[in-house]
Amino acid sequence: MSLLTKIARMYHEQGLRQPEIASRLHVSQSRVSRILKEAERIGVVRTVVVPPAGVYSELEDAVRDRYGLADVVVADSASDEDDSVLAALGGAGAAYLETTLTGSDRVGISSWSSTLLATVDAMAPSTTRTAEKIVQVIGGVGNPSVQVKATHLADRLARVTGASPTYLPVPGIVANRLVRDSLLGDGYVAEIAAEWSTLTVVLVGIGSLEPSPLLVDSGNAVSLADQDALRAAGAVGDVCLRFFDATGRLVDTDLTDRVLGISSAGLLGIPRRVGFAGGRRKHEAIRAALLGGWLNVLVTDLATARYLVADAAG
Repeated sequence: MSLLTKIARMYHEQGLRQPEIASRLHVSQSRVSRILKEAERIGVVRTVVVPPAGVYSELEDAVRDRYGLADVVVADSASDEDDSVLAALGGAGAAYLETTLTGSDRVGISSWSSTLLATVDAMAPSTTRTAEKIVQVIGGVGNPSVQVKATHLADRLARVTGASPTYLPVPGIVANRLVRDSLLGDGYVAEIAAEWSTLTVVLVGIGSLEPSPLLVDSGNAVSLADQDALRAAGAVGDVCLRFFDATGRLVDTDLTDRVLGISSAGLLGIPRRVGFAGGRRKHEAIRAALLGGWLNVLVTDLATARYLVADAAG
C-alpha cells in the first residue's frame, strides 16, 4: 500500500511520467501502470470534476432526470431582466446547436419567437454542412409585416448550417377547418406537410397563454376570444400552437382545427424536440410542456431550471 500511494502521488500530484517513476523506484513501467489502475479501483485515487463558473451540470442533470429528458442546457444570465435572459438563452442555444447538429439532420422550425431568433442569430456559419434541410412546421402568426421574421428565421438557420430551406407561406391560424383543409390540399403545401414526418429534429419556442407585450404589439398572439376559450379549457401554454394544460395534456378547442401546421401527433413523433424558453412569465408553461413530453431537450435559464427542480421537490 505504501508503494501504491507513493506512485499515485508521484504521478497525480507531482506530474511525473510513468517511465520516470519506474526509473526512480527501480520497477518496471508495466508495474507502475498496473499500480496506478489499482489505485483508482480501490479509491486511493478519485477523479473529481470541478465545473467552472457559469456551468451548472448538476442542475442540468437534476432537471433532466426529473422530467425524463434527453438533455438540458442551463444558461446563466447576468440578471432576471428579459433582455439579459434572452441574450443568455441565445448564446447557449447557439452553442448547443453548433455542437449537436449533424450533416444529415432534417430540422423543423416553428414560427418566430424572440428566443429562437436570438439563438439562430448567435450561430456562427459552419464551414461544413451541419443539416440537410430546414423546414417550417407552422404557418406565419401575426401581422403580415411581422411574419417576415419567420422567413428570416428559417433562412438564417439554413445559411449557417448549409441546409436547403423549405418555407410554409400560409397563415398559422385561419378562419375555420374548411379553410385549413383547403390550404393543406394545395399541392405545394401538401408537399411541405409530407416532409414533416421525415424530420429528425424540431426547434420550438414555448408559448405562455399570457403573451408578452412584445408579442401582443406584433400581433404574434392568438385573439382575445381564443385566449378566453383556451383559458376556460385550462390551457397554460403551447408548442407550435398546440395548447396544453398544467399537466401537459392537450387542450382541444375550436382553435385546434384552425391551426395550419404540424399536428400534435406529428410533433411528438419527431425524435429530438428542442425547446428554447426561459423567464419567470413562462415558468408554468415550460413545466407543463416537460410534464406532457412535448420536449425532450430543454435550453433554459438558471432561475427557471431552479424553479423546475424546486417545484419537483415540493
